[in-house]
Amino acid sequence: MAIIVQKYGGTSVGSIERIRHVAARVSECYRQGHDVAVVVSAMSGQTDRLLNLARELTPSPDPRELDVMVSTGEQVSVALLAMALKELGTPARSLLAYQVPIRTDDAFTKARILAIDDKSIRAVFQAREVAVVAGFQGITEGNDITTLGRGGSDTSAVALAAVLKADRCEIYTDVDGVYTCDPNICARARRLAKISYDEMLEMASLGAKVLQTRSVEFAKKYDVPVLVKSTFTDEGGTVVAREDEDMEREIVSGITYEKNEAKITLLAVPDRPGVAAEIFTPLALKNINVDMIIQNVSVDGKSADLSFTVTKNDYAQAMELIKAAAAKLNAKDIIGDTSIAKLSIVGVGMRSHAGVAARMFKALSAVGINIMMISTSEIKVSVVIEEKYLELAVRALHTAFDLDAPARQAE
Repeated sequence: MAIIVQKYGGTSVGSIERIRHVAARVSECYRQGHDVAVVVSAMSGQTDRLLNLARELTPSPDPRELDVMVSTGEQVSVALLAMALKELGTPARSLLAYQVPIRTDDAFTKARILAIDDKSIRAVFQAREVAVVAGFQGITEGNDITTLGRGGSDTSAVALAAVLKADRCEIYTDVDGVYTCDPNICARARRLAKISYDEMLEMASLGAKVLQTRSVEFAKKYDVPVLVKSTFTDEGGTVVAREDEDMEREIVSGITYEKNEAKITLLAVPDRPGVAAEIFTPLALKNINVDMIIQNVSVDGKSADLSFTVTKNDYAQAMELIKAAAAKLNAKDIIGDTSIAKLSIVGVGMRSHAGVAARMFKALSAVGINIMMISTSEIKVSVVIEEKYLELAVRALHTAFDLDAPARQAE
């Protein structure tokens, strides 16, 4: 007998028919003798519908009340799935975040999990029932409802698997695994059989939509093996696990991108200690994440141009905060650009191969694409380019790093 945590996303439970299909899959796992905890997202479209209702009422909904409302989507899903399981003769019990409980901080709409008490779920296992747990939601020490941000159900599932010391965590979605790049852009993308935590963490943080970043962080920290599979087929799948020797054979494992990026540039800010803190502290206080940062110092060393990227969602608020900081610093000007995209190559093989960045830059140059910003880490290189050239750039890099799947033979 094993402890299995399964997670099903919104498309997987998007209709009653699909909920019945998920129930059949869960029941099969249960009949094999395993203890099963199932984490469920809201039905596809429900979260957006609820958010739109709030925005019809006010352009700036109160975050606490927004979480109270949006969390109801998962409440519907867990109840329906528990009903479907019982219809199949599989004992099941639905649990909301407060019933587990899943404790979070009070950063409404993007809370972080602090602790999970496993006693209630283990009691469900002891009664030989399936635990159907609401994903995406949590509860503060003051018993306020919180949500974990988009994709938060992945984090709920992996965190639960870590606490339960589950044998594996299975993430079921509408794709059959992790690909070398987006198949919608590159027809010759390949599905990866296995990928390391570090590679998946980079890909998730750089725009890959398969897994939420914090879920991969949990998986790596607690060494939880994660299997990414499609709800709608038994074939395929990608294992996310510890790095091994086989993974090092590929220089680049994947190419990912993010369109939800905006660039802000401050011109001629004073080049002295403390300036960067004055610029970025107001953003941090508003929980605005800054991604890439580049500073160019003037020839006389007295001033510098500073560019950085934020998400498009945070762009308007970031510009207001930066205008205030720029006025205090007597910056010459502020330039904003929302027509950019971030493109990245990822691979643990970069640690042992030289010239990877040069190869990337040469491939982009060959198709006439200019690079605005560059950022690197041990296993990734990211660049900012004009968004209109993104698809061309993805395909060029996919070919340049020998990631293309073999062309299909004509029948």
